[in-house]
Amino acid sequence: MQNTHQKHTKLKHRESENFAFNEISILGSKCSIISDFVQKISKKLQKTVKIVYFDASHSDEIQAPNFDSFTFHQSGGLSLNSASEMNKFNERIRLSQYDLLFINGNHYQGAKQILILDNEKEASVLKRLDQLDYIQFVVKLNEDSKYFDFLVEKYPTIKNLKCYSINAIDAISKHIDNLIQEKIAPVQGLVLAGGKSSRMGQDKTQLSYYGKPQLEHTVSLLEKNLLQTFVSVAQNQELGDYEIIQDKFVDLGAFGAICSAFQHNPNKAWLVLATDLPFVDDTVIQLLLKHRNPKKIATAIKGKSKQFVEPLITIYEPKAYSVLLGYLAQGYSCPRKVLINSDIEIVEVNDALIRNINTPKEFKIAYKEINE
Repeated sequence: MQNTHQKHTKLKHRESENFAFNEISILGSKCSIISDFVQKISKKLQKTVKIVYFDASHSDEIQAPNFDSFTFHQSGGLSLNSASEMNKFNERIRLSQYDLLFINGNHYQGAKQILILDNEKEASVLKRLDQLDYIQFVVKLNEDSKYFDFLVEKYPTIKNLKCYSINAIDAISKHIDNLIQEKIAPVQGLVLAGGKSSRMGQDKTQLSYYGKPQLEHTVSLLEKNLLQTFVSVAQNQELGDYEIIQDKFVDLGAFGAICSAFQHNPNKAWLVLATDLPFVDDTVIQLLLKHRNPKKIATAIKGKSKQFVEPLITIYEPKAYSVLLGYLAQGYSCPRKVLINSDIEIVEVNDALIRNINTPKEFKIAYKEINE
């Protein structure tokens, strides 16, 4: 039997819809009504989720610029005027940091839809009837807004969908927030075991603070908190009974291990934990999970008196992957640098709980403290 040639390495893709990870198009009414609707919903949800709006220009005279322009206001606001043409692959990169993309469905098709019933827009809805293949709920513009006959004929169960008045912003926002929550990535554990342990002089994963190898203890700590846990190992490194992820990004240390985990599965968030942190306990892990903020690229632990966060006790969201690769493209492979310069959630704990143990002297002191 002849082997079929595979031109490209088969990689696992991050789940995506037409233009973004999670998108809803809104159609059935005038563009101004759709835009106002998006504004009101976004204002309700802005504290917990990152939302972006996809629209088309309504000017007949606008010219494509010769260059991209980024105008930053002193408040931090940004106005972007782009010369680039729309492309679904590039848009998925551009929009990778957002939890939800709203789309003006009068111009572009979304994977999910909200249908506004507007008696004046019957022809518009008929024109886009085939785009209404995954309606989440219906919104009535007015009390007398009707379900068009062709809608009921094509989708006989449409009247069974939840229907809101367009003024029921709180209820609609809650419904949309539930749709966002459904797509939040589960968290998996990643224990780092591929380091060289050069300062310790022996494999730090095999040191015993609790009557068993520290690797076993660390994996157990995450599994006790109901996380499917993988062990990150260097290339050609073998371990016993653990699910492993071998480094695909060679000689990049913890940065490479995190990127390799995302290459293994870009649709999961990864709670990364180093084995040289023996004072990290259930309380720390549970605190980190409790304060996880999927709106940010990561949720990180920081010592109360420390200046910077600890990148090796951190939950990295799927949206962090493109940020990490962007830093790597600039020649940086320090996860702390990424976190310092990104929008992250910070959880503070006592410094003593996140002490790194790197030398034989530090090991003796830590062992004594733990076993007293």
